Amino acid sequence: MPAEPTGSIGGVGRSTADRPARPTGPLARLVGTDVDAFAGSYWSRRPLLVRGADPDAFRDLLDLDGVDELLSYRGLRTPFLRVAREGSVVDSASFTGPGGVGAEIGDQVRDDRVAALFADGCTLVLQALHRTWAPIVDFGTALAAELGHPVQANAYVTPPSSRGFAAHYDVHDVFVLQLAGRKHWRVHPPVHVDPLRDQPWNDHAAAVADRAANGVPEIDTVLAPGDAMYLPRGWLHAATALGDVSAHLTVGVHVLTRFALLEALVASVAQEPDLRRSLPLGIDATDPAQLAPHLAAVRIALAKAVPDVPAEAVARRVRARVWSAGRPEPVRPVAAAQFAANLSPGDAVRRRAGLPHRLVEGDEHAVLELADRQIRLPASTTPALRVLLAGGTARIGALPELTEADQLVLVRRLLREGVLVPSTGS
Repeated sequence: MPAEPTGSIGGVGRSTADRPARPTGPLARLVGTDVDAFAGSYWSRRPLLVRGADPDAFRDLLDLDGVDELLSYRGLRTPFLRVAREGSVVDSASFTGPGGVGAEIGDQVRDDRVAALFADGCTLVLQALHRTWAPIVDFGTALAAELGHPVQANAYVTPPSSRGFAAHYDVHDVFVLQLAGRKHWRVHPPVHVDPLRDQPWNDHAAAVADRAANGVPEIDTVLAPGDAMYLPRGWLHAATALGDVSAHLTVGVHVLTRFALLEALVASVAQEPDLRRSLPLGIDATDPAQLAPHLAAVRIALAKAVPDVPAEAVARRVRARVWSAGRPEPVRPVAAAQFAANLSPGDAVRRRAGLPHRLVEGDEHAVLELADRQIRLPASTTPALRVLLAGGTARIGALPELTEADQLVLVRRLLREGVLVPSTGS
Protein backbone atom coordinates (compact mmCIF):
# COMPACT_ATOMS: atom_id res chain seq x y z
CA MET A 1 0.00 0.00 0.00
CA PRO A 2 1.27 3.54 -0.65
CA ALA A 3 2.40 5.44 2.38
CA GLU A 4 -0.02 7.96 3.80
CA PRO A 5 1.22 11.55 4.02
CA THR A 6 1.13 13.10 7.45
CA GLY A 7 -0.49 16.42 8.10
CA SER A 8 -3.40 18.26 9.64
CA ILE A 9 -7.08 18.08 8.89
CA GLY A 10 -6.37 20.08 5.73
CA GLY A 11 -4.67 17.15 3.99
CA VAL A 12 -6.60 15.83 0.99
CA GLY A 13 -8.71 13.32 2.85
CA ARG A 14 -5.74 11.71 4.60
CA SER A 15 -5.34 13.66 7.80
CA THR A 16 -3.40 11.74 10.45
CA ALA A 17 -3.97 14.35 13.13
CA ASP A 18 -4.75 12.66 16.43
CA ARG A 19 -8.25 13.08 17.67
CA PRO A 20 -8.57 14.24 21.28
CA ALA A 21 -9.67 11.39 23.53
CA ARG A 22 -13.33 12.34 23.86
CA PRO A 23 -14.52 15.52 22.10
CA THR A 24 -17.87 16.55 23.46
CA GLY A 25 -19.97 17.20 20.33
CA PRO A 26 -21.09 14.22 18.21
CA LEU A 27 -19.59 15.58 14.98
CA ALA A 28 -16.30 16.48 16.67
CA ARG A 29 -16.00 12.85 17.78
CA LEU A 30 -15.98 11.85 14.11
CA VAL A 31 -13.95 14.56 12.37
CA GLY A 32 -11.78 16.14 15.09
CA THR A 33 -12.26 19.35 16.99
CA ASP A 34 -12.01 21.65 13.95
CA VAL A 35 -15.57 21.15 12.78
CA ASP A 36 -15.48 24.37 10.75
CA ALA A 37 -12.58 23.03 8.67
CA PHE A 38 -14.56 19.87 7.99
CA ALA A 39 -17.63 21.86 6.96
CA GLY A 40 -15.66 24.12 4.65
CA SER A 41 -13.27 21.65 3.01
CA TYR A 42 -14.72 18.14 3.23
CA TRP A 43 -18.50 18.07 3.65
CA SER A 44 -20.02 16.70 0.40
CA ARG A 45 -16.68 17.26 -1.39
CA ARG A 46 -14.02 14.69 -0.50
CA PRO A 47 -13.15 11.93 1.97
CA LEU A 48 -11.50 12.49 5.31
CA LEU A 49 -9.49 9.97 7.32
CA VAL A 50 -8.95 10.72 11.01
CA ARG A 51 -6.66 8.57 13.12
CA GLY A 52 -7.96 8.04 16.63
CA ALA A 53 -5.71 8.64 19.62
CA ASP A 54 -7.92 6.38 21.75
CA PRO A 55 -8.66 2.83 20.53
CA ASP A 56 -11.67 2.72 22.87
CA ALA A 57 -13.10 5.99 21.55
CA PHE A 58 -16.27 4.35 20.21
CA ARG A 59 -16.74 1.49 22.68
CA ASP A 60 -19.48 3.43 24.42
CA LEU A 61 -21.51 3.19 21.21
CA LEU A 62 -21.10 -0.53 20.48
CA ASP A 63 -18.59 -3.35 21.04
CA LEU A 64 -18.51 -7.05 20.20
CA ASP A 65 -20.30 -7.96 23.44
CA GLY A 66 -23.08 -5.59 22.39
CA VAL A 67 -23.22 -7.28 18.99
CA ASP A 68 -23.72 -10.66 20.66
CA GLU A 69 -26.41 -9.23 22.92
CA LEU A 70 -28.30 -7.84 19.93
CA LEU A 71 -28.11 -11.15 18.09
CA SER A 72 -28.92 -13.39 21.06
CA TYR A 73 -31.24 -11.56 23.47
CA ARG A 74 -33.05 -8.72 21.70
CA GLY A 75 -35.47 -10.73 19.57
CA LEU A 76 -34.40 -9.06 16.33
CA ARG A 77 -36.48 -9.64 13.21
CA THR A 78 -35.79 -8.95 9.59
CA PRO A 79 -34.84 -6.44 8.28
CA PHE A 80 -32.83 -5.52 11.39
CA LEU A 81 -30.25 -8.12 10.36
CA ARG A 82 -28.78 -8.80 6.93
CA VAL A 83 -26.16 -11.43 6.16
CA ALA A 84 -23.77 -11.19 3.20
CA ARG A 85 -21.44 -13.71 1.62
CA GLU A 86 -18.81 -12.43 -0.84
CA GLY A 87 -20.86 -9.45 -1.87
CA SER A 88 -24.25 -11.19 -2.13
CA VAL A 89 -27.07 -10.96 0.41
CA VAL A 90 -28.04 -14.29 1.97
CA ASP A 91 -31.73 -15.24 1.98
CA SER A 92 -33.13 -14.34 5.41
CA ALA A 93 -34.95 -17.69 5.57
CA SER A 94 -31.57 -19.30 6.27
CA PHE A 95 -31.13 -17.48 9.60
CA THR A 96 -34.68 -16.72 10.83
CA GLY A 97 -37.48 -18.86 12.20
CA PRO A 98 -40.57 -18.91 14.45
CA GLY A 99 -40.41 -16.99 17.70
CA GLY A 100 -41.85 -19.84 19.76
CA VAL A 101 -44.61 -19.84 22.37
CA GLY A 102 -45.98 -16.38 23.06
CA ALA A 103 -44.32 -14.82 20.00
CA GLU A 104 -46.42 -15.70 16.99
CA ILE A 105 -43.98 -14.49 14.36
CA GLY A 106 -42.07 -16.35 11.70
CA ASP A 107 -39.00 -14.23 11.08
CA GLN A 108 -37.14 -13.90 14.37
CA VAL A 109 -33.36 -14.09 14.11
CA ARG A 110 -31.97 -17.53 15.03
CA ASP A 111 -28.69 -16.97 16.85
CA ASP A 112 -27.49 -20.54 16.24
CA ARG A 113 -27.94 -20.19 12.49
CA VAL A 114 -26.28 -16.79 12.52
CA ALA A 115 -23.34 -18.29 14.40
CA ALA A 116 -22.95 -20.99 11.75
CA LEU A 117 -23.07 -18.49 8.90
CA PHE A 118 -20.57 -16.21 10.62
CA ALA A 119 -18.19 -19.14 11.21
CA ASP A 120 -18.53 -19.91 7.50
CA GLY A 121 -17.24 -16.45 6.55
CA CYS A 122 -20.41 -14.38 6.24
CA THR A 123 -20.61 -10.71 7.19
CA LEU A 124 -23.35 -9.66 9.60
CA VAL A 125 -25.08 -6.31 9.08
CA LEU A 126 -27.02 -5.00 12.06
CA GLN A 127 -29.36 -2.48 10.49
CA ALA A 128 -31.12 0.57 11.93
CA LEU A 129 -29.22 0.60 15.21
CA HIS A 130 -30.42 4.19 15.57
CA ARG A 131 -33.73 2.50 16.44
CA THR A 132 -32.65 -0.54 18.48
CA TRP A 133 -29.47 0.19 20.52
CA ALA A 134 -29.76 2.92 23.16
CA PRO A 135 -26.25 4.47 22.93
CA ILE A 136 -26.54 4.76 19.14
CA VAL A 137 -30.11 6.07 19.40
CA ASP A 138 -28.86 8.93 21.58
CA PHE A 139 -25.75 9.55 19.47
CA GLY A 140 -27.72 9.54 16.21
CA THR A 141 -30.33 11.93 17.57
CA ALA A 142 -27.64 14.41 18.63
CA LEU A 143 -25.67 14.04 15.40
CA ALA A 144 -28.74 14.57 13.20
CA ALA A 145 -29.60 17.72 15.13
CA GLU A 146 -26.06 19.06 14.60
CA LEU A 147 -25.90 18.14 10.91
CA GLY A 148 -29.41 19.25 9.98
CA HIS A 149 -29.82 16.03 7.95
CA PRO A 150 -31.40 12.69 9.04
CA VAL A 151 -29.04 9.84 9.95
CA GLN A 152 -29.15 6.05 10.17
CA ALA A 153 -26.63 3.62 11.67
CA ASN A 154 -25.63 0.08 10.63
CA ALA A 155 -22.90 -2.13 12.07
CA TYR A 156 -20.86 -4.48 9.87
CA VAL A 157 -19.26 -7.43 11.62
CA THR A 158 -16.84 -9.40 9.44
CA PRO A 159 -14.97 -12.66 10.13
CA PRO A 160 -11.17 -12.69 9.75
CA SER A 161 -9.87 -12.09 6.21
CA SER A 162 -13.38 -11.78 4.76
CA ARG A 163 -15.01 -9.15 2.58
CA GLY A 164 -18.69 -8.43 2.98
CA PHE A 165 -19.52 -6.36 -0.10
CA ALA A 166 -17.73 -5.67 -3.38
CA ALA A 167 -16.73 -2.14 -4.37
CA HIS A 168 -19.81 0.08 -4.52
CA TYR A 169 -21.00 3.56 -3.69
CA ASP A 170 -23.75 4.76 -1.37
CA VAL A 171 -26.43 7.31 -2.20
CA HIS A 172 -25.92 8.95 1.19
CA ASP A 173 -22.85 10.31 2.95
CA VAL A 174 -21.27 7.97 5.49
CA PHE A 175 -19.10 8.16 8.56
CA VAL A 176 -17.19 4.93 9.23
CA LEU A 177 -16.20 4.26 12.86
CA GLN A 178 -13.89 1.32 13.46
CA LEU A 179 -15.09 -0.47 16.60
CA ALA A 180 -13.00 -3.66 16.80
CA GLY A 181 -10.32 -5.45 14.80
CA ARG A 182 -8.69 -4.03 11.69
CA LYS A 183 -10.13 -3.53 8.24
CA HIS A 184 -8.40 -2.69 4.95
CA TRP A 185 -10.24 0.00 3.00
CA ARG A 186 -9.82 1.06 -0.61
CA VAL A 187 -11.62 4.25 -1.64
CA HIS A 188 -11.85 5.52 -5.24
CA PRO A 189 -13.28 8.73 -6.72
CA PRO A 190 -16.86 8.64 -8.02
CA VAL A 191 -17.97 7.41 -11.40
CA HIS A 192 -21.27 9.26 -10.82
CA VAL A 193 -20.93 12.41 -8.73
CA ASP A 194 -23.54 13.18 -6.03
CA PRO A 195 -25.96 10.34 -6.80
CA LEU A 196 -29.58 10.81 -5.79
CA ARG A 197 -31.63 8.22 -3.91
CA ASP A 198 -32.90 6.65 -7.13
CA GLN A 199 -29.43 6.43 -8.72
CA PRO A 200 -27.87 3.36 -7.02
CA TRP A 201 -24.40 2.05 -7.81
CA ASN A 202 -25.61 -0.94 -9.82
CA ASP A 203 -26.87 1.53 -12.44
CA HIS A 204 -23.16 2.07 -13.12
CA ALA A 205 -21.92 -1.41 -12.20
CA ALA A 206 -19.47 -1.76 -15.09
CA ALA A 207 -17.88 1.65 -14.46
CA VAL A 208 -17.68 0.94 -10.73
CA ALA A 209 -15.97 -2.42 -11.29
CA ASP A 210 -13.50 -0.89 -13.77
CA ARG A 211 -12.62 2.05 -11.49
CA ALA A 212 -12.14 -0.27 -8.50
CA ALA A 213 -9.96 -2.69 -10.48
CA ASN A 214 -7.87 -0.27 -12.51
CA GLY A 215 -8.09 3.16 -10.90
CA VAL A 216 -5.66 4.64 -8.37
CA PRO A 217 -7.34 4.68 -4.93
CA GLU A 218 -7.73 7.97 -3.13
CA ILE A 219 -7.41 6.12 0.18
CA ASP A 220 -5.72 2.74 0.60
CA THR A 221 -5.34 2.09 4.30
CA VAL A 222 -6.14 -0.02 7.34
CA LEU A 223 -8.55 1.28 9.94
CA ALA A 224 -7.87 0.31 13.56
CA PRO A 225 -10.17 0.76 16.58
CA GLY A 226 -10.78 4.44 17.24
CA ASP A 227 -10.17 5.49 13.62
CA ALA A 228 -12.90 7.23 11.64
CA MET A 229 -13.46 8.07 8.00
CA TYR A 230 -15.92 10.28 6.14
CA LEU A 231 -17.05 9.42 2.60
CA PRO A 232 -19.36 11.70 0.59
CA ARG A 233 -22.06 9.94 -1.41
CA GLY A 234 -20.83 8.49 -4.66
CA TRP A 235 -17.29 7.63 -3.53
CA LEU A 236 -16.46 3.98 -4.24
CA HIS A 237 -15.34 1.81 -1.35
CA ALA A 238 -14.69 -1.80 -0.36
CA ALA A 239 -13.31 -3.25 2.86
CA THR A 240 -11.69 -6.52 3.95
CA ALA A 241 -11.21 -7.70 7.54
CA LEU A 242 -7.66 -8.52 8.59
CA GLY A 243 -6.50 -11.13 11.06
CA ASP A 244 -9.39 -11.14 13.49
CA VAL A 245 -13.07 -10.33 13.76
CA SER A 246 -13.63 -6.76 12.58
CA ALA A 247 -16.56 -4.51 13.36
CA HIS A 248 -17.29 -1.01 12.17
CA LEU A 249 -20.26 1.30 12.50
CA THR A 250 -21.48 3.13 9.42
CA VAL A 251 -23.48 6.26 10.13
CA GLY A 252 -25.35 7.17 6.97
CA VAL A 253 -26.39 10.79 6.43
CA HIS A 254 -29.43 11.18 4.18
CA VAL A 255 -28.49 14.58 2.88
CA LEU A 256 -31.03 17.09 1.71
CA THR A 257 -30.09 18.20 -1.82
CA ARG A 258 -30.89 21.05 -4.17
CA PHE A 259 -32.88 18.55 -6.19
CA ALA A 260 -35.15 18.16 -3.16
CA LEU A 261 -35.78 21.91 -3.33
CA LEU A 262 -36.59 21.53 -7.02
CA GLU A 263 -39.09 18.76 -6.22
CA ALA A 264 -40.70 20.95 -3.57
CA LEU A 265 -40.77 23.89 -5.96
CA VAL A 266 -42.49 21.88 -8.70
CA ALA A 267 -45.01 20.50 -6.19
CA SER A 268 -45.73 24.06 -5.07
CA VAL A 269 -46.85 25.17 -8.55
CA ALA A 270 -49.57 22.52 -8.78
CA GLN A 271 -52.15 25.30 -8.44
CA GLU A 272 -51.21 26.57 -11.91
CA PRO A 273 -54.12 25.50 -14.22
CA ASP A 274 -51.93 25.16 -17.31
CA LEU A 275 -49.83 22.53 -15.53
CA ARG A 276 -52.86 20.44 -14.55
CA ARG A 277 -54.37 20.27 -18.02
CA SER A 278 -54.87 16.79 -19.53
CA LEU A 279 -52.97 15.73 -22.63
CA PRO A 280 -55.13 15.08 -25.75
CA LEU A 281 -57.13 11.92 -26.21
CA GLY A 282 -55.23 9.31 -28.19
CA ILE A 283 -51.82 10.94 -27.78
CA ASP A 284 -48.79 8.67 -28.24
CA ALA A 285 -46.71 9.66 -25.22
CA THR A 286 -43.71 7.79 -26.67
CA ASP A 287 -43.58 10.08 -29.71
CA PRO A 288 -41.33 13.12 -29.11
CA ALA A 289 -43.00 15.03 -31.94
CA GLN A 290 -46.43 14.72 -30.30
CA LEU A 291 -45.07 15.64 -26.88
CA ALA A 292 -43.04 18.62 -28.05
CA PRO A 293 -45.81 21.29 -28.11
CA HIS A 294 -47.10 20.20 -24.70
CA LEU A 295 -43.60 20.24 -23.25
CA ALA A 296 -43.17 23.76 -24.59
CA ALA A 297 -46.42 24.78 -22.87
CA VAL A 298 -45.17 23.27 -19.59
CA ARG A 299 -41.94 25.24 -19.84
CA ILE A 300 -43.88 28.46 -20.40
CA ALA A 301 -46.19 27.74 -17.46
CA LEU A 302 -43.24 26.91 -15.17
CA ALA A 303 -41.41 30.07 -16.17
CA LYS A 304 -44.54 32.04 -15.28
CA ALA A 305 -45.37 30.26 -12.00
CA VAL A 306 -41.98 29.54 -10.41
CA PRO A 307 -40.92 33.14 -9.67
CA ASP A 308 -44.10 33.66 -7.64
CA VAL A 309 -43.61 30.65 -5.35
CA PRO A 310 -42.72 32.00 -1.88
CA ALA A 311 -39.86 30.45 0.07
CA GLU A 312 -42.36 29.57 2.81
CA ALA A 313 -44.26 27.25 0.46
CA VAL A 314 -41.07 25.39 -0.44
CA ALA A 315 -39.93 25.33 3.17
CA ARG A 316 -43.27 23.84 4.25
CA ARG A 317 -42.86 20.89 1.87
CA VAL A 318 -39.19 20.36 2.71
CA ARG A 319 -40.00 20.62 6.39
CA ALA A 320 -42.56 17.83 6.16
CA ARG A 321 -40.03 15.61 4.39
CA VAL A 322 -37.14 16.24 6.77
CA TRP A 323 -39.18 16.12 9.96
CA SER A 324 -40.70 12.75 9.09
CA ALA A 325 -37.31 11.19 8.19
CA GLY A 326 -36.02 10.90 11.75
CA ARG A 327 -37.23 10.38 15.27
CA PRO A 328 -36.43 12.48 18.31
CA GLU A 329 -35.13 11.30 21.67
CA PRO A 330 -37.07 8.29 23.01
CA VAL A 331 -39.74 8.89 25.63
CA ARG A 332 -40.12 6.57 28.66
CA PRO A 333 -43.92 6.22 28.72
CA VAL A 334 -44.37 4.98 32.30
CA ALA A 335 -41.84 7.36 33.85
CA ALA A 336 -43.24 10.28 31.84
CA ALA A 337 -46.79 9.56 32.95
CA GLN A 338 -45.75 9.32 36.60
CA PHE A 339 -43.75 12.53 36.36
CA ALA A 340 -46.67 14.40 34.79
CA ALA A 341 -49.11 13.09 37.39
CA ASN A 342 -46.91 14.26 40.26
CA LEU A 343 -45.78 17.50 38.64
CA SER A 344 -45.29 20.33 41.12
CA PRO A 345 -43.62 23.75 41.34
CA GLY A 346 -39.84 23.50 41.19
CA ASP A 347 -39.80 20.45 38.92
CA ALA A 348 -37.48 20.75 35.92
CA VAL A 349 -38.25 19.91 32.30
CA ARG A 350 -36.55 20.34 28.94
CA ARG A 351 -37.46 20.08 25.29
CA ARG A 352 -37.16 16.56 23.91
CA ALA A 353 -33.82 16.31 22.13
CA GLY A 354 -34.00 16.22 18.35
CA LEU A 355 -37.69 17.19 18.27
CA PRO A 356 -38.51 18.95 14.99
CA HIS A 357 -40.78 21.87 15.74
CA ARG A 358 -41.76 25.38 14.77
CA LEU A 359 -43.58 27.92 16.90
CA VAL A 360 -45.96 30.23 15.02
CA GLU A 361 -46.95 33.16 17.20
CA GLY A 362 -50.29 34.88 16.72
CA ASP A 363 -52.42 37.50 18.45
CA GLU A 364 -54.99 34.95 19.66
CA HIS A 365 -53.16 31.65 19.50
CA ALA A 366 -49.70 30.17 19.44
CA VAL A 367 -49.38 27.15 17.15
CA LEU A 368 -46.68 24.60 17.80
CA GLU A 369 -46.04 22.71 14.56
CA LEU A 370 -44.70 19.16 14.92
CA ALA A 371 -43.93 16.49 12.34
CA ASP A 372 -47.34 14.83 12.59
CA ARG A 373 -49.65 17.42 14.12
CA GLN A 374 -50.18 20.97 15.33
CA ILE A 375 -50.83 22.03 18.92
CA ARG A 376 -52.91 25.18 19.34
CA LEU A 377 -52.43 27.05 22.61
CA PRO A 378 -53.56 30.42 23.97
CA ALA A 379 -51.39 33.36 22.90
CA SER A 380 -50.75 34.08 26.58
CA THR A 381 -48.53 30.99 26.69
CA THR A 382 -46.14 32.32 24.01
CA PRO A 383 -43.44 33.72 26.36
CA ALA A 384 -43.42 30.49 28.37
CA LEU A 385 -43.31 28.41 25.18
CA ARG A 386 -40.24 30.32 24.01
CA VAL A 387 -38.46 29.36 27.22
CA LEU A 388 -39.58 25.74 27.14
CA LEU A 389 -38.58 25.25 23.50
CA ALA A 390 -35.19 26.96 23.81
CA GLY A 391 -33.51 23.67 24.68
CA GLY A 392 -32.26 24.29 28.19
CA THR A 393 -33.71 23.33 31.54
CA ALA A 394 -36.84 25.17 32.66
CA ARG A 395 -38.54 25.02 36.07
CA ILE A 396 -42.19 25.13 37.01
CA GLY A 397 -42.74 28.42 38.82
CA ALA A 398 -40.14 30.32 36.79
CA LEU A 399 -41.92 30.46 33.43
CA PRO A 400 -42.80 34.01 32.37
CA GLU A 401 -46.24 35.65 32.36
CA LEU A 402 -48.23 32.63 33.60
CA THR A 403 -49.58 31.81 37.02
CA GLU A 404 -48.14 28.77 38.71
CA ALA A 405 -51.37 26.87 38.07
CA ASP A 406 -51.29 27.74 34.37
CA GLN A 407 -47.64 26.71 34.16
CA LEU A 408 -48.56 23.29 35.52
CA VAL A 409 -51.36 22.94 32.96
CA LEU A 410 -49.10 23.94 30.07
CA VAL A 411 -46.21 21.69 31.06
CA ARG A 412 -48.49 18.69 31.67
CA ARG A 413 -49.96 19.20 28.19
CA LEU A 414 -46.53 19.31 26.56
CA LEU A 415 -45.34 16.29 28.53
CA ARG A 416 -48.39 14.34 27.33
CA GLU A 417 -47.73 15.47 23.72
CA GLY A 418 -44.12 14.27 23.88
CA VAL A 419 -42.71 17.78 23.48
CA LEU A 420 -41.10 17.95 26.92
CA VAL A 421 -39.32 15.35 29.05
CA PRO A 422 -38.16 15.44 32.68
CA SER A 423 -34.80 17.12 33.15
CA THR A 424 -32.69 14.92 35.39
CA GLY A 425 -29.61 15.91 37.32
CA SER A 426 -30.49 19.58 37.37
